[in-house]
Amino acid sequence: MTGNGYAHPEALVDTGWLAQHLDDGTLRVVEVDEDNGAYERGHLPGAVGWNWATDLHSPVGRDYTDRVGVEHLLRAAGVEDDTTVVLYGGNNNWFAAYAYWLLRLRGFGPVRLLDGGRKKWELEGRELTEEVMDYQHSPYRLTGPEHPEVRALRDEVLARARVFAKPGSDAVLVDVRSPAEFRGETLAPPHLPQEQAQVPGHIPGAVNIPWSQATNEDGTFRSAEELRALYAGRGVEEEREVITYCRIGERSAHTWFALSELLGFEHVKNYDGSWTEYGSLVRAPVALGA
Repeated sequence: MTGNGYAHPEALVDTGWLAQHLDDGTLRVVEVDEDNGAYERGHLPGAVGWNWATDLHSPVGRDYTDRVGVEHLLRAAGVEDDTTVVLYGGNNNWFAAYAYWLLRLRGFGPVRLLDGGRKKWELEGRELTEEVMDYQHSPYRLTGPEHPEVRALRDEVLARARVFAKPGSDAVLVDVRSPAEFRGETLAPPHLPQEQAQVPGHIPGAVNIPWSQATNEDGTFRSAEELRALYAGRGVEEEREVITYCRIGERSAHTWFALSELLGFEHVKNYDGSWTEYGSLVRAPVALGA
């Protein structure tokens, strides 16, 4: 396991610990990667792969798969009542954090993130395999309640936009995209042009703290002390209501994880509609520049 002064150190496992427990029958390792072909080219031994675009989303409309869909994924992975799911992926766990947040939203509790994800595992020269796992389906059922309090939706963000912009507000909106996206110079990361809003810019009153500032060079999260200083320096503190957003919700899920799971902030929501939704709304207030 890992520590670093985190409020919930159990939310993370490190590569050394996982390497020693890959054969533990109560663990199921799941890769969720931005590159949906990465799993077939090599993955952690025993891991199954989830496609973020198709497995995590509803086949009709723009929303996540519901509890029935999540149960199906978990059953297909052979998850039992005593199974802990460990998620990892590329890009310092962008989409692994996205899947973690979704599992929390839908009420699945025993889930962990591999600190550093695929990047750290590969940097350490650890084993990868091309063997595609096919576990026996289980009868697993979700029994805990859903947690809608971790999600912000469009109407809430629009209603709160004026509050975010007020000096001394008890709420703060964190835009975790790159500075160029925040300023309105680009609509998406250069290698990901497929999901874009109609207009560039950011939500008025938002502070820009790129998600990558929460990680070290090897993809692991910075210590709790470093994270707390990073966010407090921009007015993001535990007593405030915090909503994170990016472009489609995956980078902001990473920051949501850092704030809620590692620092223990109790009032953090991820706005998964993010800029692709907000930046396409008619007459929504938009800001440009720094």
